[in-house]
This record gives sequence, structure tokens and C-alpha cells, in this order.
Amino acid sequence: MNAVSTGSTGSTSPTGSTSPTGSAVAVTSSELLAAVASRELAGKNTVFAGIGLPTLAVSLAQLTVAPGIEIVYESGVCGAHPSQLPETIADAVLITDSEAVLPMTALFGYVLQGGRIDVGFLGAAQIDRWGNLNSSVIGDWHAPKVRLPGSGGAMEVMANSGEVFVVMRRHDPRSFMSELDFCTSPGPDRALRDGIRPLGAGVTRVITDLGILARGGVGEELRLVATHPGVTVDEVRAATGWDLQVADELTTIEPPAAAELRLLREDVDPDRVYLR
Repeated sequence: MNAVSTGSTGSTSPTGSTSPTGSAVAVTSSELLAAVASRELAGKNTVFAGIGLPTLAVSLAQLTVAPGIEIVYESGVCGAHPSQLPETIADAVLITDSEAVLPMTALFGYVLQGGRIDVGFLGAAQIDRWGNLNSSVIGDWHAPKVRLPGSGGAMEVMANSGEVFVVMRRHDPRSFMSELDFCTSPGPDRALRDGIRPLGAGVTRVITDLGILARGGVGEELRLVATHPGVTVDEVRAATGWDLQVADELTTIEPPAAAELRLLREDVDPDRVYLR
């Protein structure tokens, strides 16, 4: 578990936060990403959540900024209120107290393709400046260095959600690439180039341990809009595999609050399924 403690002066680092008294509080990368990503769900109604960090983020959002948000999972569970965090998309705990369990035809045909998802919340191994995602292979397709799980429902989520948020554990040139090793989930720009018109805006937010990248939709590149305390623009640019644009008004992200950390550690993931 990687963590950084802050000093008694009250200053912070990308993976650190402070208590109200200024005493040091260690914050892991997972806690940082989940807390920041959860805030982005304020005002959203329906989210299609991937397993892992997206699940952490939406579960925290339910307890904070979006108490009425409806969580939908790829296994067909709608209005999920699991008794504990699911370890896989097929985990039976997802069904506990859920509002509905739909067959795959209804989930993808009626819910997703019907435009009923506000936000698709995904992870990926690689992303490019237009928000295209790779979750299939690292390296050459015919002789990959690493073979990944693949698309699952991510392509449908990308094409049909109103917008897509992505959480990335690693922000470096191997993950933020000018050219993907493979395009698993094409964003609307790439889809339009191939003659396909998606319903949604594609990726609009990318949350990393360096900051937040954002775009408004079709025709726009991802640009840096916010950094964590202590992170410089030069550091983010050096960690990005293309000439990253920077917003005119760059903001500084508030570190995870003590209340957010307590909820994550004691209520959302006390068994450390995803917190690490």
C-alpha cells in the first residue's frame, strides 16, 4: 500500500491529506482517486459502473454528493445496493437489495442503447488525447507483452452513455499515449471518422494521481484542468505521451477530507477489497 504522509505545516502532496489540526494523515493512491472521482458524480442520476476504482467512487458518492444516484452494473443489476463491495461483476452481493436484475438483452438494448445512462464509469490500461481506450493488449496484437481482459461492455458504455469518466491508477507515457497499442473502445471522434454516430460525448473526465483531464465532447482533446497539491504542470506534461493542452484557469484539487476517508475505510471498503 503506497501512502504519503503530510507534514505538520498543513501542506499536502499528491497522495497526502491533513487533519483539521494539521497532524499528518496518510492517504493511499486508491483513496485519493476514489474520493476525487466521487465528487465528479455530483448532480448525476444514473451511472454505469465498472468494477474496481469506479465501484469505490460511486459507492462513496452515494454516501456524500449523490445520495439518490442509481448504480447499474454490466451483469444486469440496476439500482444496486450491495451488502458489501463486489469482487467481480458476477458477485452475488450485487443483487442484495437491488431494484432490478435485467437480462443482457434488456440491459444493453433498453438501458444503454436507449440513452438512459448519464455517466459510464470505466478504467483502462491506455488512453489517448481523444479519449479512446485500450483494455485489450499491451504491445503488438499478434505478439503482445501483456494480454488484458478486453472490452466486456466498455464499447457499448462508451458509445451510448451521455458521457464517460475514466479513473487511471498510473499517469505515465505508457498509459497516456499518442497512439494506443490497440483501440478497444473508440470514442465518438474515432467512431465518426469510421461513419458511426455514437449517442454520447465520450470521455469527458479522466482522474489520475496527478490531476484531472477533461474535454467537452466531439472535436476536443483532453486537457489538464486541475492538479493535486504539489503537482506542477511540467510534471503532468512529462507524464503524458502527447503535447498536453492546459486550461486557462487551472485549479487545485481539494485533498480527501477526513469524512471521505472515514467513509471509504469504515463503510465503503472495510475489508480492503479495492483500497490499497
